[in-house]
Amino acid sequence: MRKRWLGRAVLVSFLGVLFLILFLTGAGFAQSEPGPEEGGNEAQVWAGGGHSVPGGTQHTEAFDAGARYGWVITGEHWPGILRGRFEYAVDVVPVYLIFQRMNTAYGWGFNPLGLKWNFVRRERFSPYLELSGGALFSKQNIPTYTNTVNFTPSAALGTHILGEKYNWSVEVRYLHISNAGLGMYNPGLNTVQVRLGVGRFWKRK
Repeated sequence: MRKRWLGRAVLVSFLGVLFLILFLTGAGFAQSEPGPEEGGNEAQVWAGGGHSVPGGTQHTEAFDAGARYGWVITGEHWPGILRGRFEYAVDVVPVYLIFQRMNTAYGWGFNPLGLKWNFVRRERFSPYLELSGGALFSKQNIPTYTNTVNFTPSAALGTHILGEKYNWSVEVRYLHISNAGLGMYNPGLNTVQVRLGVGRFWKRK
C-alpha cells in the first residue's frame, strides 16, 4: 500500500510541477518557432504517467521519461481538418517505473517506430496524432509473474504549444504493455497517460 501511495505521489507531484512551468512560461510566448516543416527535425525530452484501465492488469501505475528525435518527411497533404505533414520519430526511454501490487518494476526501453501526423498549425498550437511501438526491458516481471521483456504499442493525441525558441507538448496517450506470448502468462497492461514534453523544431538551411 505504501509503495502504491508513493508511486501516485511521485506522479502527481512531477506532473503538477510540469503543468506549473507550462502555465508560467506560456504567457511569455511573444513569437513562435515555425513548427513542423518538410525537411525539418524535432528534438524533445518528455515525461508522463498514468493509471491502468480495464482490459488487462489492474491497480497499476506507470511512469516513464525519455528523449525523442524526429524527421518531418512530407509537406502538407490531405484536405480540410485532416491537412498536415508526416513525421517519423524514434524515442529512447531510459526510465520506466511500473508501480505494481507486489513490487515496483524498474526498466528501460526504446521506440524505433513513431508515426506522427502533424496537423496544420493553428496560431501557436500545432496538434498531432501519433502511433508508435517499441520494447521494454525490466529487472522485475511486468506484470507480476509474467516476463521481463515486453512490447509497447501506443497511440496519442496532443498538441505542441510553440514558443519563440522552444515548444511544449501536452498529450493523452494510451499505452499497451504485453509480452506477446514470450511468457507463459500474458494478461497485458493498459494505461492511459498524460505526457508533457519540451523541445524544438528546426530546419537546416
